[in-house]
Amino acid sequence: MGLDDELTAHIEALTGMVAASSVTIGDVVERLARSFLHGGKLLVCGNGGSAADAQHIAAEFMNRLRLDRGPLPAVALTTDTSVLTCVANDACYDDVFSRQVEALGQSGDVLFALSTSGGSANVIAALTAGRERGMFTVGFTGESGARRLAPLCDAVVAVPSEDCARIQECHEFVCHVIAGLVERRLFPEAPPAGSGRDCGRA
Repeated sequence: MGLDDELTAHIEALTGMVAASSVTIGDVVERLARSFLHGGKLLVCGNGGSAADAQHIAAEFMNRLRLDRGPLPAVALTTDTSVLTCVANDACYDDVFSRQVEALGQSGDVLFALSTSGGSANVIAALTAGRERGMFTVGFTGESGARRLAPLCDAVVAVPSEDCARIQECHEFVCHVIAGLVERRLFPEAPPAGSGRDCGRA
């Protein structure tokens, strides 16, 4: 594939996801904003590139995206190597996220579970644990993964593609959209980011 082919595939995957999931995305924004308003938190998990995306989106909520506003409680379940290796060693790798969901998740919290294939055993286990704890569970996946994750999710955002790269690109886009809409909903009077304290940045 040349550059034009790559760009075309990206645009088609992105526009297809938005067309199919715009209502779902709006519902996720509403539920996540409501969770934060009532003292809830966001937990995020995924493997590989999706682990990086989990950490990225948690940071956008914990710090800020476009507005200079207060922090929102979001935790990536991919970051504590002591917990991950302890659970993997003492139990099994399939439990590395679900164990944390069992410890941290509460009714009214939100779980974002990222899996391009929808077949990651540890992500499925996390969703199962989230359901058991009364969390609002959201699956981010690809075309075939939607069928696998749907029974465990209150909402599924599926990219109409089987290409891992295209799926992950779209997940990052939609998570940025969700973060931006949530912070505008919760902090309507907040000024743009960078207009306040700059911690000495040049």
